[in-house]
Amino acid sequence: MTRQRRTCLAAVAAAFLLPLGGTAAWAQGSWPDKPVRVVLPFPPGGPSDIVIRLAAEKMLVNLKQPIVIENRPGAGGNLGAAEVARAAPDGHTWLFGTDTLVTVNPHVYKQLGFKVDDLVPVTIGTSFSQTLVCHPAVGLKTVAELVAKAKATKMSYASGGNGVPGHLSMELLQHMAGFEMTHVPYKGPAPATQDVLGGQVPCGLLAGPTVLPHIRAGKLVPLAVSGATRSPTLPDVPTMAEAGVTGYRADFALAMFAPKGTPEAIVTRFREAFVEALKAPDVVEKLKAGDQIVIGSMPADAARTLAADSLKWGEVARRIKLGLD
Repeated sequence: MTRQRRTCLAAVAAAFLLPLGGTAAWAQGSWPDKPVRVVLPFPPGGPSDIVIRLAAEKMLVNLKQPIVIENRPGAGGNLGAAEVARAAPDGHTWLFGTDTLVTVNPHVYKQLGFKVDDLVPVTIGTSFSQTLVCHPAVGLKTVAELVAKAKATKMSYASGGNGVPGHLSMELLQHMAGFEMTHVPYKGPAPATQDVLGGQVPCGLLAGPTVLPHIRAGKLVPLAVSGATRSPTLPDVPTMAEAGVTGYRADFALAMFAPKGTPEAIVTRFREAFVEALKAPDVVEKLKAGDQIVIGSMPADAARTLAADSLKWGEVARRIKLGLD
């Protein structure tokens, strides 16, 4: 790592690690004194929605107040993130969503609508990866075969949209493995998967739970997963690094954030309740089935991970000149 990169990484981490503020005595004595609101900046039914709803009931037992889940989708999650960034830092409003809110969006949206340092990382709840799949008719079974074919002929790949994890992961793969494919973006992983199933697009890098049923049915061939470890739902499928792309890693996460200034004692108690709920055996098993691995990191560790990923995906976005309105 160059000195310039280390300096940049330190600066980004410092932004995430701004003081939480407030007084511990006040926080411990009175919080929570009303329902706790968790804003999800994406539509219902997505990964963040599933995870928080599994945790909410168990958190109620711990916090003695209900968890009110509010979906505020729009602008790649920016609308919901902005709402929480502007919220009173009293511990009654939180943000839960993909790490891309702070690792990708600031690099690609002209108008973000909030300042990244107005959101303080609380924990990385779970991690997940993307799955590289091809239609059986393409005749590919390994990443090496895909690279060779893409170098010999024009090929395309599908993702759930511009700037989503699958798009950025595939662009990183092409850069590291030295090949090119034409990107075909869709409005979500489901329609992208349907066109790969139909043969309109030969391959795709897509969310694991979306493609898993079709892999099991033999309708899609898995080549590799993007993360540092194998998927709990596809233990026989290698990671990209295991498939020969040394150093490749494209993990993504669902992270919890608090408005800047939320008292540290509140953050600590809320994080403990959330992580305890995620680590309940029944929740862990349900999340594994959805390709989610429970992490439950400390705030400082979450901040460092998010800072490093922001640098990585910022470089990818600039290289491909990705810009979104």
